[in-house]
Amino acid sequence: MARKIQPPARTWRQRLRRWFLLALVVVLLAPAAVLLLYRVVPPPFTPLMIIRYGEGEAIEKQWRPLEEIATALPRSVIAAEDNLFCSHMGFDREALKSQIEAAQAGERPRGASTISMQLAKNLFLWPDRSMLRKGLEFWLTPYVEALLPKRRILELYLNVVEWGPGIYGAQAAAQAHFGIGADALSEEQAALMAAVLPNPREWIAGDAGAYVRERAAIYQRRVNQLGPGYFGCW
Repeated sequence: MARKIQPPARTWRQRLRRWFLLALVVVLLAPAAVLLLYRVVPPPFTPLMIIRYGEGEAIEKQWRPLEEIATALPRSVIAAEDNLFCSHMGFDREALKSQIEAAQAGERPRGASTISMQLAKNLFLWPDRSMLRKGLEFWLTPYVEALLPKRRILELYLNVVEWGPGIYGAQAAAQAHFGIGADALSEEQAALMAAVLPNPREWIAGDAGAYVRERAAIYQRRVNQLGPGYFGCW
C-alpha cells in the first residue's frame, strides 16, 4: 500500500504573511463598510461619546435629518469652519499649505480641518492633537468624500459634533442653549452655535460673552455676503 504524502506544514512566515494580508484587508475595508452603513442609518455613538460617558458624563443627543434643521445653521457652520466645503474633495490645500509653512517657521499651527476631516475624526478617532491621530484623519477623509454625498457629510456632522459637555448634535444643542428645536434657530442663534465649535466645552452659545458674539457676527455677515447660491451642494 502506497504511503500517503502529507503536504508540508505552513511555515511561520507564511502564516504571518497571511495574517498580515487579512489585517490589511480589514483595515482598508472596515472604514468603507462603516461609512456605507452611516450613509443610510444614524451613527449610534462616536468614540468621543464613549470616552465622555466613561468619564461619567451624561449624553444628550437627538438625531434630526437636515431638512429638520434650520438652514441658517449649516450655512453658519460652513462659513465658520469650511468656506470651501462645496468645492473641495476633503482637503483645503491652500489652508494646509499655509499651516505647513507656519509650522516650519516655528509658529503654532491654527488648524486647517475641513468639515469632512472633522467628520472623519468624530466618527472614527479620539480627541487629541497627536501626529498619529492627525495622520489617521488624513487617511480616513478620502473615504468620507468618496462614499458620502456632501449633503450626508453635513447632516452627519451636524448630528454628531460636540456642542457642550454631554451635548451632541444640533437638536440637543438648540434645546440646551436656547430652549428651542433645531428647526427654529434664528440666523443669530445659528451663528452663535457655529462660533463655539472650536471650544464647545468652554464657550456657551446660549450665554455667549463678547468674544463669541463678535465671532458670531462675523460669520453671520459672511453668510449674507456669500448668498444662498454659494451653499448649493446640499
